[in-house]
Amino acid sequence: MGSKSTEAAPARRIRWGIIGTGGIAQTFARGVAASQTGVVVGVGSRGLASARAFAERNGIGRAHGSYEELLADPEIESVYIATPHPSHCEWTIKAARAGKHILCEKPIGMNTREAEVMFAATREAGVLLMEAFMYRCHPQTRKTVELVRSGVLGTIGSVQATFSFNSPADLSSRLWSRELGGGGILDVGGYPVSFARLIAGAAVGQPFLDPIDVRAVGALHPTTTIDVYTAAVLRFQSGMIAQVATGVGLYQDSSVRIFGSRAWLHVIEPWLPGVGGRVARLVLYREGEAAEEIPMEAAHSLYALEADAFARALWAGSRSVPEMSPEDTLGNMQTLDRWRSEIGVTYPADQGRP
Repeated sequence: MGSKSTEAAPARRIRWGIIGTGGIAQTFARGVAASQTGVVVGVGSRGLASARAFAERNGIGRAHGSYEELLADPEIESVYIATPHPSHCEWTIKAARAGKHILCEKPIGMNTREAEVMFAATREAGVLLMEAFMYRCHPQTRKTVELVRSGVLGTIGSVQATFSFNSPADLSSRLWSRELGGGGILDVGGYPVSFARLIAGAAVGQPFLDPIDVRAVGALHPTTTIDVYTAAVLRFQSGMIAQVATGVGLYQDSSVRIFGSRAWLHVIEPWLPGVGGRVARLVLYREGEAAEEIPMEAAHSLYALEADAFARALWAGSRSVPEMSPEDTLGNMQTLDRWRSEIGVTYPADQGRP
């Protein structure tokens, strides 16, 4: 896994369009440029000036002054949706009806109901839809699953997983806005939940498991009522428990610890492994022995790996990307819904229709 890939370049490349011009759209554009399978040929924004500026920065040939124009572009076969959370459902449905395959930023929707509607639309249109949990496509995540399944840790009893950061309390920012889906659970809480569910499944030979019980506490903003920081305990049928935490207003140790009866594993950089050219590391601790470091190099950038995973599924004629299947996404959203319910976080989309 630490060597450069020797696979031949594909005969053709996936022609991507990007919906949105924010920071994550920029990151994805760079990832596709470094991928083996794709090329960004168009970008759409709510205004032509923004689209042109983004296109110029990234060497993209087509700039569209609306999302509708991008979806009407016949040269684009797949789209990356990088708009704020509340519009993911709308633009996924419109992209599916336009015949485009879709990689949608997380969270895929504001709640499980929206996610179900989105997958129904893509099934009807016969297109591929993946929720963009890019860490699932990195060799480090696969290695972690392999170690759990190998039995080297023994029986898995507990997982601790956190993704949290401290941002300024700017009520005009999407991170702090109820109308824009702000708060930790929807912004980054899906990461620790998805990792915990992944490990719970790996421990019993399944792709994932959903918790049978979710208990949580949280600190909500007094004005916007979004979750500033919160923690939950997930209990699984297997007996494993997971402590997950997230926040947009609290700096925490954003790592994963997996505890077994024989050893425990520290995933130091679970969410952004190898970013900036760093070598990601797993550290294995056995009682009475020196810690064992397991370096995890990848030949390509994290977002390039995500684009390549999507392309492999598409070229195989699949309607599911193994790294993050529709069933996995729906189970994750259901758990996030339960977490929000436990601490009383709601959004306008919870009362409305997509």
